[in-house]
Amino acid sequence: MIRQPSSLKDVVENRMCTGCGACAAMAPLFVKMAETEDENRRPIIDQSIGADTEALLLQSCPSVTGEVSTDTSDVGQAWGPIEQIWEGFAVDKTIRFKGSSGGAVTALSLFAIDMLDFGGILHVKASKDNPALNEARLSKSYEELMEGVGSRYAPASVCDSLDLVADATDACVVIGKPCDIAGVNKVAKNDTRVAANLGLTISIFCAGTPSHRGTKALLKHLAPATAAKLESLKYRGDGWPGDMEARWKASNGQIEAHSTSYSDGWGNILQKHRQWRCHTCADHTGEEADISVGDPWQTPIDADNYGKSLIIARTKRGQEFLRRAIAAGYLQAELRDPEILFDAQPNLFAAKGAVWGRSIAILLVGRKALSLRADSFNCWVALPFRAKAQSLVGTFKRVVTKKLYLRKKTNWLKEGYFS
Repeated sequence: MIRQPSSLKDVVENRMCTGCGACAAMAPLFVKMAETEDENRRPIIDQSIGADTEALLLQSCPSVTGEVSTDTSDVGQAWGPIEQIWEGFAVDKTIRFKGSSGGAVTALSLFAIDMLDFGGILHVKASKDNPALNEARLSKSYEELMEGVGSRYAPASVCDSLDLVADATDACVVIGKPCDIAGVNKVAKNDTRVAANLGLTISIFCAGTPSHRGTKALLKHLAPATAAKLESLKYRGDGWPGDMEARWKASNGQIEAHSTSYSDGWGNILQKHRQWRCHTCADHTGEEADISVGDPWQTPIDADNYGKSLIIARTKRGQEFLRRAIAAGYLQAELRDPEILFDAQPNLFAAKGAVWGRSIAILLVGRKALSLRADSFNCWVALPFRAKAQSLVGTFKRVVTKKLYLRKKTNWLKEGYFS
């Protein structure tokens, strides 16, 4: 029997919160998102919240219930709905080079603004006040889009800025991680103003969100020998996949830059700090979006270091939008067989299967867990015996070492943590 959370506090304390901000979008008078030191962005909940509002928030939380693919094929169970899949890149060379892979997300966004008169693009950028933090903002021009080009491997809440979409004069594109898009869709079901202006959703493939401790560990790894103020932090881009680079400004005004490879920054630092919720997520590829975009790791990196993107049209709306963007010259892309995803993203397939085993382990120790998904089970069945066993035994070990059997109390971020 699945033990579903009974309140927003229950979601957070059972480590089921993604930090998407859907709750803050639905009830801004009672909930706001804030940074935490040891995990992610989490909701601060007003104690005067009523039962009816609490019930509405649970309806809008992507961790309570989620959509599951009804496609019973191996591809459908593994990757969700697919109308078409393309491999391509942004025609604009600057977008392509600065993007995390082929720049497809930014190119699609620019097409929406230039050719379809969309009111804006809601996406994540580095915070204006602190480049180690993120914020979601609405971009309406090429220049504003380029401020947010590339991935941000740090906590962000897209949904708590959906008021920008609701107040827009025209349809908007919303870009986010799979959990963000799931939250956006749930908010749209309960907020007619958001629904009216939700022109398109784009999800990026996601292997998990590193916590603020991950950001701090990366900055410590890159830090200059002398004290200086952090000016910028780049996780990817300027080639595929590009280096992770931080820039500091010394008191004399000189800029000092330090970088490390993507494989070092992600593989040896950031991925170790992913929030536990990401380890129990069955959707790493944006199955609920109109379009989802990720790395085609099966494709060798070109000598010129320009990347490509895998672009999945998941809905008819996404399919039509993508075709028009290609026809208009914003994207250069070729159709691919959906089976390519197994070669391109084997780790994400394994992760979806492992989630089923992890969820069983969590339930067996008496904690609440996400609903057991049939598609995740089918992926688990396809895993080698060792991977199946690891999903169960490894989770039991983590339960003990990380004390996951205890409810998690939130510790808010201390002032000056990133100074």
